[in-house]
Amino acid sequence: MQFEHLVAVNDADIPATEFLTRAQLWAGLMYRVEDARPFLPGLDSCQILSRGESGVDRRLNFGAVTVDDRASFSPNQWVRFETPTTPAHGGGLLTIQIEEPESTCLFLRFTYNTVFARGSEIEDAPYAEFLRQAYIAADIDTVRVIRMLVATGGIDAIASKVQ
Repeated sequence: MQFEHLVAVNDADIPATEFLTRAQLWAGLMYRVEDARPFLPGLDSCQILSRGESGVDRRLNFGAVTVDDRASFSPNQWVRFETPTTPAHGGGLLTIQIEEPESTCLFLRFTYNTVFARGSEIEDAPYAEFLRQAYIAADIDTVRVIRMLVATGGIDAIASKVQ
């Protein structure tokens, strides 16, 4: 299934919302790379297995299920999470791209490419729609978590690493 959508980060129509800078938003995305626990309910631990200039290999533990993935990125532009197909996980690709059409106007574009069993597209259609709605809710929550991390200063340690 391929699916993409935008989440507004800064919305001038909601004056009570604190505007985030691109640097804060990027630091929040890097926080998700370094420690995905606040972003993924049910995640018990996020261990960095190896680190390179443009990405990290991680091990995510959800109770008895372990998922290894690769988080790659282009600084201040995008981050991509790639999970290979295993018996415990269907695999897939998520890219989160920062879009800034105007100064202080920030969006995150979430692009998903997930695997369904070949030949089962018709049977999977209701599940795919449920999955789309779950992705949208989780992606809106990603922005909420980044705002919370910025407000509480929890993002400061990551911000100094990525600038």
